[in-house]
Amino acid sequence: MERHDHCHTILSLPTTRHSLHLDVHLLPLDILHSLTFHIFGACHGGLEADITLAPNTHLTFFHVAPGLFFTFVLVNGAMQAALDSHLQTSVVTVAAVFGPRALQAVMSGQAAVATVVSAVQALNTSLFLWKARPEADASGAVDGSAEEGSARMFFALCTFFLLISATAHNTLVAQSNYKELAAPLEQASVRERERLAEQQPPASFLRRDYITQKAHILRVVKANTTFDIAVAYVFIVTMAVFPAITTSVMPTNPNTHPLLFNSIHFLVLNTGDFLGRYICALPSLLIWSANRLLALSLARSLFIPLFLMCNVQRTSSSGLPLPAPAPIISSDILFMLIVFALGLSNGYISSLCMMAAPSLVHNPRLKGRKEDVDVAATVANFCIAAGLVIGSVASFAVRGVMCGCNPFIS
Repeated sequence: MERHDHCHTILSLPTTRHSLHLDVHLLPLDILHSLTFHIFGACHGGLEADITLAPNTHLTFFHVAPGLFFTFVLVNGAMQAALDSHLQTSVVTVAAVFGPRALQAVMSGQAAVATVVSAVQALNTSLFLWKARPEADASGAVDGSAEEGSARMFFALCTFFLLISATAHNTLVAQSNYKELAAPLEQASVRERERLAEQQPPASFLRRDYITQKAHILRVVKANTTFDIAVAYVFIVTMAVFPAITTSVMPTNPNTHPLLFNSIHFLVLNTGDFLGRYICALPSLLIWSANRLLALSLARSLFIPLFLMCNVQRTSSSGLPLPAPAPIISSDILFMLIVFALGLSNGYISSLCMMAAPSLVHNPRLKGRKEDVDVAATVANFCIAAGLVIGSVASFAVRGVMCGCNPFIS
């Protein structure tokens, strides 16, 4: 669910940029949004809700002051991350109890949602551009009408999708087999709360209990350090270039509208991410070695210079385009292939790390301790969130290298 929320707000950035006008447009909105979203997602563990989508839909029908709209975008993203973080951790923890195949299904499902969302947005954008002036579609001129209409329909469809998701969730939790499987985890939590409420143990007991749990977590972290670093670095690299750098790449074909080009690149990345997670269901492609997974994760650093070689649009501190040397990678098709490879490797390596880290069969570091499974899954999921935050921060540095400017104001 968290992936869906971040995807739908990132996909609406063209509309957001138009609504902010020139003065706020100079700010690196894509980086600021990603950073805000992932910081709150890593730090918060609240209840899950998607009520934040409705205001997004309403704001496409009227205009507000750029400063107010800018604040709304960041606050809205922070709320979504905070509301989703608890659900994300809970789902991964429960799935880990049922083994690597269940985790693979969860990871694939997240990517499938993002792919569908991207496909809807790309189709929606195409339809609105088709209705727009042909000369604007060919020249890349944007007056904002296409972005506004596209975002309005997109947010409305997302809201409808969430209503369907809520209905499906209620149906799922009512099933007897789900109750049977999830009951032990929920009952253990309830019993612990009741015990603490009834006995009212002294502070010394609570402190010993805290120290014991802390020691347990640190032991699992130490055992799974290689897996955790590998999965975190996967998302550090991805967020360092996506969407901060990839959305700055303009099509070299003058007949391609930038808005459509941007939407298609989201679809290509999410499709690659989905396929990378899906192929983890094939036994012949599974990798359980922590060292090999770490090596593959570190190798993804090559994507950063690759994207900087593409047709990146650079702007001055005043927002005006800067003359740039001819890109080394001048093919739009080759750019899309690199984006696809970024998504494919992201989904493949991250899924393998998440499957292996809590596995009693394939991770000898856990030494067969069943009580470590849910902790290992939770820690690995937190490392994903940490990687997203660090990657979002790193995107400022990459942007600074790209434009040779202060990335915080340009």
